[in-house]
Amino acid sequence: MTSWQIVRAVAGAFILLSLALGIPGSPLFMSHWWLAFTAFVGANLLQSAFTRWCLMETILRKLGAKPGC
Repeated sequence: MTSWQIVRAVAGAFILLSLALGIPGSPLFMSHWWLAFTAFVGANLLQSAFTRWCLMETILRKLGAKPGC
């Protein structure tokens, strides 16, 4: 997988997990505060779309992940 594919896979997993932990109807519900984490991930994805810079992708490249196009 390339670095951008890893970033999107991790972001998707984080969003789904935080929704499962933050929505009262979920059997995994812990606290409404998990929805703040969902917003944080979404804001970072939006920011990276406009600036073309993502900290996680930079870290993954330094760890040896292949850059993607």
